[in-house]
Amino acid sequence: MDFQYIKFETRGQIGRITLNHPKKKNPLSFRMIRELCYLLGTIKSRKDIKVIVINAAGDTFSSGHDLRELLGHDKLNHHEVFNTCSHFMQQLQELPQPVIAQVQGMATAAGCQLVAACDLAVAETGAQFETPGVKIGVFCTTPAIPLVRAIGRKRALEMLFTGRTISAQEAQQYGLVNKVVPLDQLEAETIAMAEKIAEASLLTLGIGKRAFYTQINLTDAQAYIFGSEVIVGNLFTEDAKEGIRAFLEKRKPIWQEK
Repeated sequence: MDFQYIKFETRGQIGRITLNHPKKKNPLSFRMIRELCYLLGTIKSRKDIKVIVINAAGDTFSSGHDLRELLGHDKLNHHEVFNTCSHFMQQLQELPQPVIAQVQGMATAAGCQLVAACDLAVAETGAQFETPGVKIGVFCTTPAIPLVRAIGRKRALEMLFTGRTISAQEAQQYGLVNKVVPLDQLEAETIAMAEKIAEASLLTLGIGKRAFYTQINLTDAQAYIFGSEVIVGNLFTEDAKEGIRAFLEKRKPIWQEK
């Protein structure tokens, strides 16, 4: 697929996806979402990439869905748009690689959903987040899905019911972002986080990420049964054996990714 609205590059073991339609404030248009879905499908099996960073060109992270695409079309078209977007958000979770959102400016509606759907997020001090659909008669139902899982019911519902914009500092307090840094440090801090993660075995990261998202939907008792099965299986991987030996021998592990 030829990319019109995104860019992709690798720097060492870090893959960088850039939302690249700054003139329109990086809307998650149907075309952009399809490009993102295709790209994530190619990244999933790549063992040379351990971490993904999603950033954006211009001064806005993402203005959400392109509202012009939501007028003058039939239900079948709308279902296609939102089903494809939902697939993209789920792909982020299904990737073995951890995904970090690097947020500057505004993240609105589906743009806020994207931040919430990423595993981690770093924001600049001037970043803002909102789910303002209620103001135009379209409740942010799909953005609510990862949002409530990231920040809890009361805070999510306040954002959804009022459409209020929250600051980067509030977003950090809520648990929507991990770190807030000055704009001129945003990229460096995000890459530092990514590089720290990339020190680990991708096999181990993938095992852990899949297990994490599975167990959060289980009861405590079910989660412990499931978690015990996963960690026992993990112990029999070559990377686990190497990691334990390296720790005991006080040396750096050499990952085999198996």
